[in-house]
Amino acid sequence: VEAVHLIADGKAPRIPQPKEGATYEGIQKKENAEISWDQPAAALHNWIRGHDKVPGAWTTINGQVVTFYGSSLFDGSVPAGQELTIKGASRPGLVTKNGLVVFGNDGKMVLVRNLQFEDGKMIPASKYFSADETTALELTEEEKKMAEDIR
Repeated sequence: VEAVHLIADGKAPRIPQPKEGATYEGIQKKENAEISWDQPAAALHNWIRGHDKVPGAWTTINGQVVTFYGSSLFDGSVPAGQELTIKGASRPGLVTKNGLVVFGNDGKMVLVRNLQFEDGKMIPASKYFSADETTALELTEEEKKMAEDIR
């Protein structure tokens, strides 16, 4: 009650907060979220999931920074897929129909579902090698007429 009265009367002490240690920036920064490949699969999974969505765990693939999202531990035999060389990884990843399979230093696997490129484009990891393929939109005659009417 006394504190409320001091505030109401304008007599409450004002102690400025020290500037040291004060920040509005997030604690985790993108440059600190690079994936270190020399660790077990469980640690890789925890690192990737721990950085979902911000700032995003990343690595370098073909000279480009690629951010990984949506990982899970993967049990079973090594799936069939197309090899993908990842900088710093002891063995290449595999682009499979379910996503990108990466390997920990213990030989166990992690499945990554989504990848984001430096330009902001996000794709399912399973589409990594088909990401550059584009298909032209083909309109029917009726759609062409409608498009012309709209113009």
